[in-house]
Amino acid sequence: MMISLIRTVILYAFVVLAMRLMGKRQISEMQTSELVITLLIPDIAAIPMQNASTPMVSGLVPIMFLVVLEIFLSFFMFKNSKLRRVVCGKPVIVISDGKIDQQKMKELRMTNADLFEQLRQLDIFSLNDVSWAVVETNGKLSVLKKPDKLEADASMVNFKPQDTGLEMIIVNRGEISNFSLSVCGLDSKWVFEKIKIENIDLKDIFMMTANKNKEYTVIKKAEV
Repeated sequence: MMISLIRTVILYAFVVLAMRLMGKRQISEMQTSELVITLLIPDIAAIPMQNASTPMVSGLVPIMFLVVLEIFLSFFMFKNSKLRRVVCGKPVIVISDGKIDQQKMKELRMTNADLFEQLRQLDIFSLNDVSWAVVETNGKLSVLKKPDKLEADASMVNFKPQDTGLEMIIVNRGEISNFSLSVCGLDSKWVFEKIKIENIDLKDIFMMTANKNKEYTVIKKAEV
């Protein structure tokens, strides 16, 4: 009995360590690869935990292998946005300028009830309040309200806010996102014009954001 308890404690500590190495995401925030690993690890750990005749190594080694695999995959996705899109997919706009994209919802197999449920979770109870809605790669819905439905703050007093659309990451670590540019109604030529004005090379950009009003922000890579 004592041996089983000791094995359980060791496996528990090992699984906790493995999850800590993978990061601090909640289940709802996990990408596809992270969720798969998270589901597999408890099943593998349960085998030597339930059967004392099974060597501990048969549980520890596969768990460590999966963690290392996930860390390497995350690293390569961090470096390569194309690989990230293959593994995690890309955001999908389901409401654009207040209009529902029925085709996109069909592709996502997202029902009207699903849409309204997620809107209510964001304290939005009317479609008329929504300007843009995006289904993120983790399945969560992000919403931009119409300007006249935004909560007023000091900057809005006696001022009619302008709809700038979504602010998108158009350059991520020196790589241009054609998807984000299309959302903003921009192109790569515009990007190169702006970075020329900013006197910065594309490869030196950590992040560049923009919206459909051509308002942009450029953040340089930090010097190592």
